Amino acid sequence: MIETSRGTVLLRKPQNKFEMSFLVQLLINAVVLLVLEKIMPRVTVRSFGTAVGVALVVGLLNATVGFLLRLPLNILTLGLLSFLVRLFVTAVMIKLADKFFKGFEVQGFMPALIIAVVMAIVGTLLSF
Repeated sequence: MIETSRGTVLLRKPQNKFEMSFLVQLLINAVVLLVLEKIMPRVTVRSFGTAVGVALVVGLLNATVGFLLRLPLNILTLGLLSFLVRLFVTAVMIKLADKFFKGFEVQGFMPALIIAVVMAIVGTLLSF
């Protein structure tokens, strides 16, 4: 329990490994966004809170709308280009998140694709 000026906030421990993994992946993706913002001049992230929000929205969009986009594309390519389809759809979700957040801006599709590639590489490395 944490006392704040707005009242008491109850915090609970993650109940299983999935919840912890999700939170860690969310925070790592937020850090990746902040690092890439420093490297890439066409990416702007206002704060760490914005980066966490963007990472959460991109994850949720990937799980819902992204699935609906990936399914026909994977059928069309017979699943042979599944990894590339996933990167492309994630880049589209990043551009969509750009429209939802005033503190997050990606100028062009190529920076969104680079962010998607780096997030995929970091996620793969951390899954081992």
